[in-house]
Amino acid sequence: MHGDPLRSTHSHDFHFSTDSHPANVSHPATDSHPATDPHHSHCPERPGGDALYSIGELARRTGLTVKTIRFYSDRGIVTPADRSPAGYRRYDTTAVARLELVRTLRDLGLDLATVRKVMEREVSLPEVAAAHAEALAVQIRVLRLRHAVLTAVAERGSTPEETDSLHKLSQLTEEERRRLIDDFLTSVFGDLTTEPMSGPDTFTKSTKSTTFTGIMRSMTPELPDDPTAEQVKAWVELAELSLDLDFRAAVRRWVEEYADSAANQPGAAVVLRPHLAAVVRAHVGPALAAGIDPAAPEADPIVAAFTAHYVTLQADPDTPGDTPEVHRRLLHRLEGMNDPRRDRYFQLLAAVNGWPAPDSLAPVLDWSVRALQLRTSGG
Repeated sequence: MHGDPLRSTHSHDFHFSTDSHPANVSHPATDSHPATDPHHSHCPERPGGDALYSIGELARRTGLTVKTIRFYSDRGIVTPADRSPAGYRRYDTTAVARLELVRTLRDLGLDLATVRKVMEREVSLPEVAAAHAEALAVQIRVLRLRHAVLTAVAERGSTPEETDSLHKLSQLTEEERRRLIDDFLTSVFGDLTTEPMSGPDTFTKSTKSTTFTGIMRSMTPELPDDPTAEQVKAWVELAELSLDLDFRAAVRRWVEEYADSAANQPGAAVVLRPHLAAVVRAHVGPALAAGIDPAAPEADPIVAAFTAHYVTLQADPDTPGDTPEVHRRLLHRLEGMNDPRRDRYFQLLAAVNGWPAPDSLAPVLDWSVRALQLRTSGG
């Protein structure tokens, strides 16, 4: 297939090879260059009165080169309306319109064979446009993936091995992405969403299973069909995080603690009490807003309040509510929860799913941990 001079120039290659010119088409000297055409400076008319243009004049009107017009003319995409007695090609106003359409279609990325079919009405332009729009959407998606990988590499100073891993994550198909996330969530939730439904506690088990299924779904990223660059970037980082075995183990511990808390609550088949993090946030949030220092005496009733809630979540309801031992146990729980990866996962999840960015738990947990440390150490 001989090259298209128009496509060559749009590829920023202005040095045409011999392939750019059809080798099997003869071009008489009288038609080789407008300078040799004695009629190139004016437009003769056909008997009907329509203006006829030499190839040189047509080039000036369309902004294309003589070589490009000749190329399309030789291939029948635009044909001469007439020839002069000396054999020069003459084109009418239809040729101007056709060449402008050809240039537009080529600029939009249509190959020459498709352009010919459109010009000859073998296929409709809307059909071609729809097919190429779909193809461009795929290309845009690929470019976004590449952009996400390159941005991550640049920001992190990644090694070649890390770069390869990022690239592979970005290239996963939708099914592969779903398998990766399913594996992560299964490792975290285990059998909590598939408890056997038999025996006297069937209703309780069914309710808890449904609850954890809902939590699992709320932690599932769903990359849209047409993601933004930021969504792709967030997905790649989230996928990396979900493959971190230490992070998986940490999330599993948090889920198990919540499961134990739910199991110890009377009436859990109907209503599950909020997770410890939500309880602490409810008490400590106002203290943070009010600027109360965790070491100040004003913090004592706040610590006592969320400690009392913690006690209600334990297996032994008779455990004293405000003792150093309870403080130490609660401190251990909150230190385990105060993992920056937890916040990061939910930030990335929101970005991928197009949700509002969640509030960080870190300030609340930092305050609570500091308050408990002071009261367990006697400082």
